[in-house]
Amino acid sequence: MSTLNISNIPELPYAVEEAVNRLRVNISFLGNDVRKIMVVSTMPNEGKSFVAMQLWHQMAKTGTPTVLLDADLRKSIMTDKYGITQDTGEKIKGTSYCLAHDIPIEEAICHTDIATGDILPNVDNVINPSMLLESDRFAQLLEYMSEHYRYTFIDSPPLNLVSDGERIGNLCDGAVLIVRGGMTSKGMVRHSIRQLERANCPLLGIVLNRVEGAKSGYYYKRYGGKYYGGKYYTNQYYYGGSR
Repeated sequence: MSTLNISNIPELPYAVEEAVNRLRVNISFLGNDVRKIMVVSTMPNEGKSFVAMQLWHQMAKTGTPTVLLDADLRKSIMTDKYGITQDTGEKIKGTSYCLAHDIPIEEAICHTDIATGDILPNVDNVINPSMLLESDRFAQLLEYMSEHYRYTFIDSPPLNLVSDGERIGNLCDGAVLIVRGGMTSKGMVRHSIRQLERANCPLLGIVLNRVEGAKSGYYYKRYGGKYYGGKYYTNQYYYGGSR
């Protein structure tokens, strides 16, 4: 494995860091069978990549073996946004390269400066990644990660734009749905939940992103705590971050 440098993980405000930490703790309550978790949104710019990165970062810092998989093969901005470079200066092969070429999976996944935090970003976006995501190779990649890490967080494309998210969800143990307050309608959220159900991907919970206010506020009443998979989750509040 090579090592990646991540030079631009922002220091979060206290409220944001605590919200991510609460989400991390809630996920740890889900049991040993939940290992591959898709982080997805309905539309772009709801904050899914921000939540996926910060959740991976906090989980890995606790000493839990964790890997972040960038599966947004059409429009990933992860390497540019977070300043991800390879320590050797060579080009990162990334997710789409790993899926399209017969290289050992363990050579594609990269270490970071967090001892228990590995990552496979996507570097080369492709116009139509459906064949890559529907291949046995992608299923093998997720299975490898499930066997070697306690948690695999998959940054996935928005559900309402392409079918990629449903394919990814079908191979995951559950999904965390990111909803941007003031932008995503209740009907769109319901449609995304139906898409996850169709993919046989359990909804683990909803993160209400970019919302200021207490639990008594408008958006809490609108999306407030519900039962998912027999467990109770309340909304997590974020005051920053973007896709």
